[in-house]
Amino acid sequence: MSHQSTDPAFDAILAEIKYISGRRIEEHRKRLHLTQERLAARVGIGARWLREIEGGNPRSRLDDHIRCAHGLGLTCGFILIPMMFQEHGVTFPRPLLFGDLADLERRCIAFIADHSLDALARQMRAT
Repeated sequence: MSHQSTDPAFDAILAEIKYISGRRIEEHRKRLHLTQERLAARVGIGARWLREIEGGNPRSRLDDHIRCAHGLGLTCGFILIPMMFQEHGVTFPRPLLFGDLADLERRCIAFIADHSLDALARQMRAT
């Protein structure tokens, strides 16, 4: 059974995200002096599949990308933030995919936390 969507624009951004994710995973793995075999064993996948992920295979699964990123100590903002944009029909500025999204991730988390606290405070005042 295929999990591919029928939306070519979605498929294109997903393929691009997987490609960039694969490159980031490979670069970070090499920076840490880890072999593909060692990282694959660490995250519970085969070395051959890790090569596919690092190569940006569009058939790779996002959960495997996330598992590899976490196995390297990376956050997954470069996967998840563009997906949120896509789900809301907003074009994600692709140059951001190549940058460090850590600050943007922290700001998103802070905004969500603040928003949740504001909603809770409104609820408490209403009761």
